Amino acid sequence: MNIQALRVLGLVEGLSFLMLLFIAMPLKYVWGNPILVKYVGMGHGILVIAFVLLLFVVCERKKWSLTMFVTGLVAAILPFGTFIYDRKLKKMQG
Repeated sequence: MNIQALRVLGLVEGLSFLMLLFIAMPLKYVWGNPILVKYVGMGHGILVIAFVLLLFVVCERKKWSLTMFVTGLVAAILPFGTFIYDRKLKKMQG
């Protein structure tokens, strides 16, 4: 696994989070249609788990610090976090 795979997965995870927050949640709470929360939420959850697992593998292989790992974890739970974290990964990738 490499940094490029982590970057791609992070971007997909970030997009799924934004879809959940700005499309699925308003559909549920404003218009009373919860169906997208079920599916987008499940997809987002799977992507978060995959991102964290891949982050762990890349951190181990690249001998990154615990700070780099924790920063990635925080990025996974904040809106727009993985997009900001991606800039750091891009710099490290070279």
